[in-house]
Amino acid sequence: MPESRAPESKASLVSVDEINAFIGGEFGGNQNACEEMAFGMAVAVMYPSTASLRPGKIISGPTVFSICDAALFYASLSAIGMEPMTLTSEMSIRFLRPARGEVIRARARLDSLGTRSIVGSVIAYTDDESKPVAVAQGTYMRPKNSASA
Repeated sequence: MPESRAPESKASLVSVDEINAFIGGEFGGNQNACEEMAFGMAVAVMYPSTASLRPGKIISGPTVFSICDAALFYASLSAIGMEPMTLTSEMSIRFLRPARGEVIRARARLDSLGTRSIVGSVIAYTDDESKPVAVAQGTYMRPKNSASA
């Protein structure tokens, strides 16, 4: 099946509550949660611990990367349903400015939804979504036995 642009008019196949229950049960030390979801889109939120901060109370790069990865995972599940073995294949990030704040969010949107690969773009921000601290793009791979998109 050829890859296609992910439609944004359909309802999410999983709910915010279902995602958060799954993440809380499977990943006990997880610091992020899903805050918002629609088909092909999700917002992840994190309140970083002091261990995630650099001097000057800047949220560390690995923490910013992880919230971007989580947001893309949630957006992927919004379009394919609960497939826990959908895994990150690759992700690249560009840090734009120091991430200062007590909360960080990442908004992911799917760019392509295929039978095996899912590609999406992510914007990470602290106080103002129009002033991103990082942008990322990544690919998730669906399990071989998954249903067609």
